Amino acid sequence: MHKRWIKKQFDPSIASQLENTLKIHPIFCRLLSQRGIKTFQEAKEFFRPNLNKLHDPFLMKDMEKAVDRLLYAKKRNQKILIYGDYDVDGTTSVALVYSFLKDYFDHIDYYIPDRYKEGYGVSIQSIDFASENGYELIIALDCGVTAIDQVKYAKSKNIDYIICDHHLPKDELPVAHAILNPKRSDCKYPFKELSGCGVGFKLMQAFCLRQKLSQEKLFQHLDLLAISIACDIVSVQGENRTLAYYGLKKLNESPRKGLEIILEAGGIKTIDTTTGEICYKEINLTDVVFKIGPKINAAGRIGDAKDAVKMMISEDFELGNEFGNLLLDRNEERLGLDKETTQEVLEAIENNAILKKRKSTVMYGPHWHKGVIGIVASRVIEKHYKPTILLTLSNGLATGSARSVQGFDVHAAINACSDLLENFGGHKYAAGLSMKPENVEAFAERFEYVVQSTITEDQLTPEIEIDAEIDIDLLDEKFYNILQQMGPFGPDNRRPVFLSSNLQDNGHSRVVGEEHLKLGLKDNRTNKSISGIAFGMGDKIQEIYKSNDLHLCYSVSENEWKGKKSLQLDVKDIK
Repeated sequence: MHKRWIKKQFDPSIASQLENTLKIHPIFCRLLSQRGIKTFQEAKEFFRPNLNKLHDPFLMKDMEKAVDRLLYAKKRNQKILIYGDYDVDGTTSVALVYSFLKDYFDHIDYYIPDRYKEGYGVSIQSIDFASENGYELIIALDCGVTAIDQVKYAKSKNIDYIICDHHLPKDELPVAHAILNPKRSDCKYPFKELSGCGVGFKLMQAFCLRQKLSQEKLFQHLDLLAISIACDIVSVQGENRTLAYYGLKKLNESPRKGLEIILEAGGIKTIDTTTGEICYKEINLTDVVFKIGPKINAAGRIGDAKDAVKMMISEDFELGNEFGNLLLDRNEERLGLDKETTQEVLEAIENNAILKKRKSTVMYGPHWHKGVIGIVASRVIEKHYKPTILLTLSNGLATGSARSVQGFDVHAAINACSDLLENFGGHKYAAGLSMKPENVEAFAERFEYVVQSTITEDQLTPEIEIDAEIDIDLLDEKFYNILQQMGPFGPDNRRPVFLSSNLQDNGHSRVVGEEHLKLGLKDNRTNKSISGIAFGMGDKIQEIYKSNDLHLCYSVSENEWKGKKSLQLDVKDIK
């Protein structure tokens, strides 16, 4: 697939000022300026995140009301139900809030809806469960801001709601006791990009401040918040970067017992066969996204998402292992369904000339597994780069997931078709929706019209943003160590991508694993050599052998083999 290479702009005057004060390589000053850092103080705060700099939670609209309601429940000894969505953000939210509050409230439990029987968001079944079991307060996490009818129904049963959500609200809000959502138009909270778990964390922080409790106990749960930030693909700037930084620190230094088996399966925890010593590789947000998140998600995709919560809140190693192994089994099943459905969808597109010509992909397979179609939609975009919606039959409705391409607001495009839908919600780049099966064809036509009318040709071509052009001579341990201090890396603070030219094969390039490139490269001017890995680019091997002027864009990582560490290029594209 052809990709556009875009060089990021920067302010040379700001980069120069930073160079004078920080006394580091000009490239790092350029990278900092691209991330909006202009002064020595801002750079200091960037390199040294500080939990004392977190925003006051009471700046969030309705926070006073939310804490008042929690304290009222405590005073009256009311039963509280912690409710969350079945994905990673929802289950980590529930695990964090439940784990913290259970030491302060005698009557507290949690509830995760069944993906297939209840669907996304606040369910009527959960309200009936709460009513039948005497719960008077529900804290809804990572959902609820659009649950107008459900909250009204709960109110008729004398159940109050505190909603902690981060999805885009509609014009009308539910009649909840408190709605915490930094994206509310009337909310002046300074940072708008918290995850659902992040909003739940701010409620717990406010509870601590009001009760004059040490926040150290709350900070012990930041590993869950880091998992949420990584897997919900929210911005890793501002407050989220600080929370992710300390969450990863907790994950690396003292992982919770329930996650041990997940870390081992991801190759993060290893046991030395000679000494029996347990070793951990340093976990970053990318590891969380690819090695931890899918296994947590598998609980709700294939079975009961409560098992993920049980694993995360477990204080017993054996019990944590039990639920961890259950999740691993479900993840294996999910992988099989994922592969099978992806193959079916891609083959159907190849055999449909109309679909191939369109600027969007909308497909309906009543037999597809609801738990994998979001993942499959992302995989389809890797092959056919356009906004993609996959739907399956669930509870009599065509229900599915939407994924978008860089720069295109798929949530807004779906909203333009809302008269054909029963329900929808989500973000700019990912959304969920449901409709009557008989509306699928009309929806596909309307959605295509909206996309055609609003998307640009540039948005239909994947782009690689290049932070700076450098010589590979610059790449050494000192450079890499400073680079690492710019993490955690994620949206809005991506791992820097560099461009180097005038490279050629040094005689060690080869195809590995049938379709990947293991590169051995040298700079024609200096003869410096470095290795690289280019996933899925095995078909370029003959070009690599023939060319003496290769242009590579890549990020830099550290490869470890038999105890020896070396720098390598993670290649994004080759020209």
